[in-house]
Amino acid sequence: MIDTHQGLPHEAADSITKPFARFLKIEAAAGGLLLLAVLLALGLANSPWQEGFLRFWETPIGLTFGSLDFTRSLRHWINDGLMTLFFFVLSLELKRELVLGELRNPRQAALPFAGALGGMVVPVSLYLVLMSGQPGMHGWGTVMATDTAFVIGCLALFGSRIPPTLRLFLLSLAIFDDVGAILVVAFGYGEALNWSALGLGFLGIGIVAGASRLGIRSVPVYFLLGAAVWLCFDVSGVHATIAGVILGLMTPTRIWVSDARLREILGRVLAVPTSERRQGDAASHRDLRQAGRAVTESLSPVERLEMMLHPWVGFAIMPIFALANAGITIEGVDFVQPVSLAIIVGLVLGKPIGVFVFGWIAVRSGLAALAPGLSWPFVLAGSFLTGIGFTMSLFIAGLAFDSSVLNAAKLGILGGSALSATIGILMLLLLTLLVARTGSATAAGHKDQKI
Repeated sequence: MIDTHQGLPHEAADSITKPFARFLKIEAAAGGLLLLAVLLALGLANSPWQEGFLRFWETPIGLTFGSLDFTRSLRHWINDGLMTLFFFVLSLELKRELVLGELRNPRQAALPFAGALGGMVVPVSLYLVLMSGQPGMHGWGTVMATDTAFVIGCLALFGSRIPPTLRLFLLSLAIFDDVGAILVVAFGYGEALNWSALGLGFLGIGIVAGASRLGIRSVPVYFLLGAAVWLCFDVSGVHATIAGVILGLMTPTRIWVSDARLREILGRVLAVPTSERRQGDAASHRDLRQAGRAVTESLSPVERLEMMLHPWVGFAIMPIFALANAGITIEGVDFVQPVSLAIIVGLVLGKPIGVFVFGWIAVRSGLAALAPGLSWPFVLAGSFLTGIGFTMSLFIAGLAFDSSVLNAAKLGILGGSALSATIGILMLLLLTLLVARTGSATAAGHKDQKI
């Protein structure tokens, strides 16, 4: 008799497709929640509760030990503390794709990497030209990055009507983009270096690597070590979120318990029916505990941590970040201010031009390959979506601009991101309609031939 409740056999491809599909679902839903948080922040910042709402994020929180002061504003703890987890999860996803996923193929990875490179170089160049000699020129990093959640949310509107390879291309590009942006943040928008604190931070990273080599697998231990590393980087002058990137890329992708060993351990447990286990039987309890640990350790640390943290990042950290940073007082700012205009041009024109041209050059030169099912018109449409720079752009704007131009910069980010999303969605809508019409015409032609 066949057990209809038995799960399907595990295939090697499942380790690639299932985590990727889960990541896309969370990102698409998180994009909608992020949009609601943006609208709420804008509404409160331009309402009768404006003063209280904006002052709330400046509330000082922290501890003081003698001469050591760890007091920061609530916004600082969000932008530098909680966002470290965002970059940690981003690095986990990048490593999983490079080691276990589709980006294991160098030519497949070269296309989004080239697109990300162009999507940083071209918009930054346009921004610097437009802002030459003006206040705010230092904010060129605001036009570099792509917001993963909003991009995946836009793609989710089209379901299966767009090539799956377009999602992979844009997701990989956004990850490369964001890692590049955080490296720029760490070294371009840091403060004067405290070499002692920086040395302690790297010592902490060395201890994490040593603990991993020794076989320590306790998540709380690594959480405490990671918190210590973060504190050292926060004091050092290098932007503290770089700790999340480094620790994420250090996370192992190798599983500890193989499939064969897992079956053997579970087999010992299942060999003794529950009804025959004696209460207080130490051996049975030991086998059950070992089986539970074996099931957990049959996934790599990268996969386990991503599954654990990704929903928290998508549904809590990013909306909180949006509430703390997207509140712009519209009065007194407009899109024709130099910094607003430069950011809009960088996002709406610079990003798609850079992504498309650099990607095309990489393919033509033989360094990269266009994925099966992915055509240049879809690449062009997707390139406009990369101009949605919301999360990282706001993050960098808070570091790069002083209060005199910060609101104008944020307005440019929101306006440029909205315009990029609109153009990209309209282009994808047109392409999917053309593909559907062409497919219907082809099917009708085949039917006529049969008749």
